[in-house]
Amino acid sequence: MFVDTTLRDGHQSLIATRMRTEDMLPALEAFDRMNFHSMEVWGGATFDVAVRFLNENPWERLKKIREGLKNTKIQMLLRGQNLVGYRHYADDVVELFIKKVAEYGLDIIRIFDALNDERNLQKSIEESKKHGLHVQVAISYTVSPVHTLDYYLDFARKLLDMGVDSICIKDMAGLLTPKRAYELVRALKEKFGVPVEVHSHCTTGFAPLAYQAAYEAGADFFDTAISPFSMGTSQPTFETMYYAFRGNGKEDFDREALKFLVDHFTKVRMKYIEYDVGMKYPDSRIIFSQIPGGMYSNLLKQLKEQRMEHLLDKVLEEVPRVQKDLGYPPLVTPTSQIVGVQAFLNVVYGRYERITNETRNYVKGLYGRPPAPIDPELMRKILGDEKPIDCRPADLLEPELDKTRKELGILVETDEDLLIAVILGEVGKKFLRKKYEEKIGVDFNYLESLSDFTDDMPVYPV
Repeated sequence: MFVDTTLRDGHQSLIATRMRTEDMLPALEAFDRMNFHSMEVWGGATFDVAVRFLNENPWERLKKIREGLKNTKIQMLLRGQNLVGYRHYADDVVELFIKKVAEYGLDIIRIFDALNDERNLQKSIEESKKHGLHVQVAISYTVSPVHTLDYYLDFARKLLDMGVDSICIKDMAGLLTPKRAYELVRALKEKFGVPVEVHSHCTTGFAPLAYQAAYEAGADFFDTAISPFSMGTSQPTFETMYYAFRGNGKEDFDREALKFLVDHFTKVRMKYIEYDVGMKYPDSRIIFSQIPGGMYSNLLKQLKEQRMEHLLDKVLEEVPRVQKDLGYPPLVTPTSQIVGVQAFLNVVYGRYERITNETRNYVKGLYGRPPAPIDPELMRKILGDEKPIDCRPADLLEPELDKTRKELGILVETDEDLLIAVILGEVGKKFLRKKYEEKIGVDFNYLESLSDFTDDMPVYPV
């Protein structure tokens, strides 16, 4: 019944995804005795942050977690055609990425698209099915005039026609009220009879109540986190929801294992206190701004770093205005970043006085089909007479793998290296350079400088 999110969304939402692999490994044996349906351990922001900030190889983390969880199914969060990045990648990248995660022993893959555009899910669903993974597709949940019960049921029907195994209601910002949770779960179960999982965040305070209503409506699985990494902008607490649903009878998990996990992760969270979102009570502003948990913690940290935390309220007020202008996209990566950054620029410089490339690409249709029409004046301001695309965005992309492999040469030893480079761009290439330098003990920049002084004579490391 329960899916644990501590090692992925729990710390992504509460400490800006900064938990290191070394803090996860000691907990794996205890996790394996908890009898969870599965554990979400990878994907989302963990891939990027491991490389960008922690100097860790995300593939090594996945390998070690798989080795440590011998009896527990593991799953990841995949952003459809965006994989674990922030743009659409060509189909050859999607094919290789899913092939590799299957080889690493992944059991379940949860796929979503920020715009609920089924075209952006097509390739990743096909590849996941081909490699024998359980394919769960998430409905990106939000509240707007266009996101009605019929809207969600119509989207679910499209997903089931594509052959998915289960559906997740993915409520990134904690907007799912008990009434809507009951209605949506009951309708999904009655119309389709499909396994339904509920994922929410406690940011607004709704989530535990929504879980109870969803349980009564027949939901099959619930995302929770071990107490030290629950609540706030994270998921409801495992311990609380377990006893709420199952009473105080005999537990089907190891109580000593739970005690160890609580003690361990209490210390781990204190270790990362500088990144902690520090939310002490629900934030009703999120009901209107709709900012998801992971975005909130990162937004607050970035504003503090720029000494602009005094602008938080204004940014939160501007977010729903930008969301409306852009056709009510649900706020989840990458649309949460697109809307959030644009809202920040609107507050600082005036509304749409500065427009990001990402906002421009969104309006052009390069992220997919918006749920509702984009404000026509904003579209004219950004595109002029240019028309947005009307095809699957990835159909416009040339294959990327061979080009990147030739460009990086000796920096790319494995498929995993290649995927890091393609998905994370310059950040990934910098990581691979450092890895290469440490391996051979030579400064790569120094080698390049030698080439400049030898009339392009090739320089080979010894």
